[in-house]
Amino acid sequence: MDFIAVVGRFFLGFLATSGRIAIFAGEGLGHCVRPPFYFRLIGRQMMDIGYYSLPVVGLTALFTGMVLALQSYTGFSRFNAESAIATVVVLSVTRELAPVLAGLMIAGRVGAAMAAEIGTMRVTEQIDALTTLSTNPVKYLVVPRLLAAILMLPACVFVADIIGVLGGYLVSTTKLGFNPAVYIKNTIQYLEVIDVISGLIKAAVFGFLIALMGCYHGYNSRGGAQGVGSATTNAVVSSSILILAANYLLTEAFF
Repeated sequence: MDFIAVVGRFFLGFLATSGRIAIFAGEGLGHCVRPPFYFRLIGRQMMDIGYYSLPVVGLTALFTGMVLALQSYTGFSRFNAESAIATVVVLSVTRELAPVLAGLMIAGRVGAAMAAEIGTMRVTEQIDALTTLSTNPVKYLVVPRLLAAILMLPACVFVADIIGVLGGYLVSTTKLGFNPAVYIKNTIQYLEVIDVISGLIKAAVFGFLIALMGCYHGYNSRGGAQGVGSATTNAVVSSSILILAANYLLTEAFF
């Protein structure tokens, strides 16, 4: 009976947390379409989430494309199918690797910062001060981050697509002996619009999840500095898990 009680408590706690997150997400999305709009805050968050994340996203995509080309060559050379490397690289990067890896990297960089910043405001009672000044804290703190993440993640992933394919091209033409013109032809020939669009839609969903988890855990943090640290860790872990789960669901829906 003790085991059943533990499982029951865990399940009920999971349902309660899921309900609180759903209510928080609904409140945030509701405020996204109702004025006032803090365009200066949205612009600043777009810079923080998008522009300042480009170096880490670009490096991740570059080395991923390079490694993917090498690994594909190692496997396909056993079946004399080296000509398919260009197709495998471009489809893998645009459909799967660029959105997921960019989402995970930005979750570690931006999601943790969101949780730490809002959590610090919570434990130092700055959020209560906003309420006292007749400013809705969700509208002021959460909505700019949600909108900026939804808008900037697809832009970062589009850049990662280009850089990832470039990495595969560089390795294939300089190290593996591929003809540059033939490699580019194979890359373009089998790439369809839905491959790129599906990755960008995934990126928008991942951006929403990253901002939601960072804001939720920071907004509900308790217990001083230790609570802020726990909120930061929980934000990164939960957003990473949700990204992987949502990636499967979206992939099944698209393909």
